[in-house]
Amino acid sequence: MKKNSFKILAINPGSTSTKIGLFQDDNCLFKTTITHTQEELAPFKEIKAQKDFRLNTLLRVLKENNVDIKEIDAFSGRGGGLVSCPSGTYKINDKLYEHASTMFTVKHPAALGATLAYELGEKHQKPAFCVNPPDVDEFKIEARITGIKDLYRESRIHALNQKEIANRYAKKVSKNYSDLNLIICHLGGGISIAAHNHGKMIDSNDIANGDGPMTPNRSGFIPAKPLIKMCFSGKYTEKELSALVSKNGGLLAWLGTDDVKEIKTSIDNGNKRAKIIYDAMIYQIAKQIGAMYVALKCNCSAIILTGGLANDNYLVKKLKKYVSKLAKIVIMTGEFELEALASGALRVLTNQEVPKIYTGIEVFKELEE
Repeated sequence: MKKNSFKILAINPGSTSTKIGLFQDDNCLFKTTITHTQEELAPFKEIKAQKDFRLNTLLRVLKENNVDIKEIDAFSGRGGGLVSCPSGTYKINDKLYEHASTMFTVKHPAALGATLAYELGEKHQKPAFCVNPPDVDEFKIEARITGIKDLYRESRIHALNQKEIANRYAKKVSKNYSDLNLIICHLGGGISIAAHNHGKMIDSNDIANGDGPMTPNRSGFIPAKPLIKMCFSGKYTEKELSALVSKNGGLLAWLGTDDVKEIKTSIDNGNKRAKIIYDAMIYQIAKQIGAMYVALKCNCSAIILTGGLANDNYLVKKLKKYVSKLAKIVIMTGEFELEALASGALRVLTNQEVPKIYTGIEVFKELEE
């Protein structure tokens, strides 16, 4: 495309919000978080049924902020529900749209990002992109194997923010991402802690399938036999158990809330139970960092803490006591997913990056005999 400047709309749906940002090249012109109440989402039995509601809400907010959608040059959406795929920026094709809209592998609102971007692009005859979806898989083979034959670990990571943080840190220290070994900890409602080995995320906990530390609302790793007993106890449905793993576990299950500020206030007021549970989560985060340190063969340039929980001084201070001797600790608070969505699209639009083609063929399926 022979153009010097581009307006890009980035779309990042979450469980109860849709974050949008309008960018002129690398400059953010407008950014907001649209909150969706439980009452608004309750009528939709499936996440994919929320698409039109979220689209109409998005369009209303753009109009209220005097954003002319006809002036937008490209749309870039989060993504998900795909089979495992290489990292990079994808121009959304029919196969990617099909898998995202049906949530082919994992049901999560993030998949709506690619769906919304594609439909807006089609309507306005503009390109639509998906950047480093959660399905990015760069695991080394040893990280996939479990103790049950033909049952493999999968790569489900906050790939978008993980990659953006890695590149920002590399730029900060005047290095190439491909020259560094990093442990990046995305600490939010979901927690992913990944080992970045010379530009590849070679291992991490699986944020979708119950792996790694517990989080404000996810269970994390669970001992297998007690979970099997729960499955066959007759007390729970499959849907209820799945919800315990993915959205009703962790701090929420123990303390009745996943609001960390509320939990911290409770701890400050002397709630010993809340302190024990919160400290347990921090301990589990530290153990996962240790595991990724081993994955990097004890050669790590930095341990980077990002995401909303990286703002918590109590968590950071306690975490440093566990892992500060492994590598220097770098705090990069917040998340840069909207910026990453826009910059990925911009690289393609300016011919700095060749867009990836989503084939629907898994990066890794199973070991051949």
